[in-house]
Amino acid sequence: MSIFASKYWNYIPEQDPVKAQGLAQALSVAPEIAALLVQRGVDTPEAAASFFHPSLRQLPNPLLMRDMDRAVSRLARALQEGEKVLVLGDYDVDGITAVATVMSYLLPLFGAERLRDYIPDRYTEGYGISAKAIDTAADNGFQLIIALDCGIKAVEQVAHATSRGVDFIICDHHLPGDELPAAVAVLDPKRADCAYPYKELSGCGVGFKLMQALGEHLGLPVAPLHDLLDLVTVSIAADIVPITGENRILAAHGLRRFNEDAHLLRPGLAALRELATLREGPLGISSLIFGFAPRINAAGRMGDARRAVAMLLAPDQQEARYTAEVVDQMNQQRRGSDQHTTQEALDMIAGNPDLQNARATVLYKADWHQGVLGIVASRCLDQYYRPTVILTQRDGKATGSARSVAGFDVHEALEACAPLLDQFGGHRAAAGLTLKVENVPAFQRRFEEVVAGTLTTEHLVRPVEVAALLPLSRVNEAFFAELRRMEPFGPGNPNPVFASQQLVAVPNSARVVGQGHLKLRLAAADVSGPVVDAIGFGLANYLPEIEQGQPFSACYTVELNEYRGQRNVQLRLLDVRWE
Repeated sequence: MSIFASKYWNYIPEQDPVKAQGLAQALSVAPEIAALLVQRGVDTPEAAASFFHPSLRQLPNPLLMRDMDRAVSRLARALQEGEKVLVLGDYDVDGITAVATVMSYLLPLFGAERLRDYIPDRYTEGYGISAKAIDTAADNGFQLIIALDCGIKAVEQVAHATSRGVDFIICDHHLPGDELPAAVAVLDPKRADCAYPYKELSGCGVGFKLMQALGEHLGLPVAPLHDLLDLVTVSIAADIVPITGENRILAAHGLRRFNEDAHLLRPGLAALRELATLREGPLGISSLIFGFAPRINAAGRMGDARRAVAMLLAPDQQEARYTAEVVDQMNQQRRGSDQHTTQEALDMIAGNPDLQNARATVLYKADWHQGVLGIVASRCLDQYYRPTVILTQRDGKATGSARSVAGFDVHEALEACAPLLDQFGGHRAAAGLTLKVENVPAFQRRFEEVVAGTLTTEHLVRPVEVAALLPLSRVNEAFFAELRRMEPFGPGNPNPVFASQQLVAVPNSARVVGQGHLKLRLAAADVSGPVVDAIGFGLANYLPEIEQGQPFSACYTVELNEYRGQRNVQLRLLDVRWE
């Protein structure tokens, strides 16, 4: 199945049209916008006002989080008694931004002599809290460790820290195990006994709540807290947490620092923005995902993740530019490695009929770089839409990453292969695993059996959730302006996908641009109404049929294209079909 495999258009049912009509009148918005709001559970004028104008005053009280009072009390004691604090985080974007967030807030309070950041080495220490980190803290006189984006299952590690006289405050957002670590405080809104009203914070978001609570306890001004919102927003984007509730409030205000209030953006992110050469126009969540997250992640994948922390903590433009260039160079190395590895992986599939016809992809090569395996698995999944595992060899073991298609639980599939694995972990869509090299062939066979026995035909068709049918005549700048009021878009509040029927391409407008992209101008088949620009990335294979002139349907998102000072609304095509 290729990248051009057909997609399933799932039309989301309209919710309560009478309520939507009333909302449209009360808010003076387009009926399509009101219908979208009701579809997303925003069904009163009061709820819509809060949705359109997210306020930091709406943030829940951090003390509602279980153990927050204990965490603040312990941190305040460390401040008062002159203790040294180690700020530890995971080596991905969420962990790196979390460390930078807490360091930014605490440095003026503790001073550099009493505060240190620590990111474990991806390859020598692995994920989470390592014995090396604890021993480093104890050996250097640190009495307290704040663990960010990790630690919720670190029962043995926290016990080891206690034996060495080191206390722990854990700030995590992953699901707890059966036993919580015996830390001074375990902050995790997903704890069963935690009454905090919003459960979907990023790891960085939990660290932010700790800083909010500490600031309120110490009576500090709110400005330094608000200065952290650019980092929190990068974490929300990169960790693919829902853009709902508190996350949406934080992200909306954080994005203002990238756009309207760019002079307030921290130097490290401003330097990274320049190097990312993002397209013109305001940045959204997707810009952070594709422009910022890979570069920050690359530091941990290709070298030392603390370089990314140093970039985010840089006090001025000169230092920020230097560290950002180092991080960007790491990303270029990562891109070269993942492109080379991806091509090798795709060549392996193309040259093996058994792999082409399989229900799953499991590939192993001993010299692939471990840091790019997840990216390569995602690229292979893009090309051959099926559960994918990419493995390499490290320290005598096969280790790798798994990615899955929508609706198929890859973690559950790995559980069925557990006797062949040394360890594995993750969730429905993505997982990591380690096994003996000699078990790889047996794992390839077993994983294929499990997937073939449970994967349905529906799993192999990419779903597109269509919010509504929309006449092409409704697509204009006024409609787009109303649509933008629903931003920021992301998981839980996706950029709405619309569909229009009976379309044709304006004669001689359809052409291929770039690497297989379709560019054209669309009009209604009866030639009434406006002409709208459109682009479909990876859809160039539709060009011959479009040029035949038969009316077709298209599903798309609406965006504003800005180029060299020119602005126009265009459609980003997701799929085309002939009825």
